[in-house]
Amino acid sequence: MAGAWRSNLGRFAKEIRIHLCQTSENSKGVRNFLEKNYTDIKKANPKFPILVRECSGVFPKMYARYGYGKEVSVELSDMKSEEVNQVMEKLVTSQPE
Repeated sequence: MAGAWRSNLGRFAKEIRIHLCQTSENSKGVRNFLEKNYTDIKKANPKFPILVRECSGVFPKMYARYGYGKEVSVELSDMKSEEVNQVMEKLVTSQPE
């Protein structure tokens, strides 16, 4: 599951925020993704802000903040861990339109 993009999150994005519920089934893939990958991604990008926000009952979503206040979000409900990985890769390897 490793990719070159993981060691260069700040190429286009300035910040990643992940919102999820600690217990809901629709956040399960996001929780699994974070359990498997957060430590490695953070070790590769120690100064890049990755914010994880947990709130009961919230629908899972990933936000990417870019320069000039531009922000993009993607709904993560019922996604598997691999799909969440693909969403993050797309958000950090492309510039917003």
